[in-house]
Amino acid sequence: MLTIDALRAFGADTAAGLGRCMNNESFYLRLVGMALSDGSFDRLSEAVAAGDGKAAFEAAHSLKGVLGNLSLTPLFEPASAITELLRTDSAADVTAPLEELRTQWQALKKLAE
Repeated sequence: MLTIDALRAFGADTAAGLGRCMNNESFYLRLVGMALSDGSFDRLSEAVAAGDGKAAFEAAHSLKGVLGNLSLTPLFEPASAITELLRTDSAADVTAPLEELRTQWQALKKLAE
């Protein structure tokens, strides 16, 4: 079950994330759940696999914004790295940060179960 304590232990900056949500825990947790189901991670993975740097950049940039606003640091950092690599080179190798993002994504999904 997704809780503030579980997110804090995961490495999220819950104080900052909650602050953006007027300290409304249920709203913040709902937004985290929505982020997990919005499809941006899947779009990013599919675009990278297809070699579509433009679509990968757009998905990574979108994901970076959501993760940053929710202060989900373990996910935000690799999403940010992917975004910046693709911003300067649409054919950049994003294998390492994408694998880190995938690992952290799965860890967060497990917390949400």
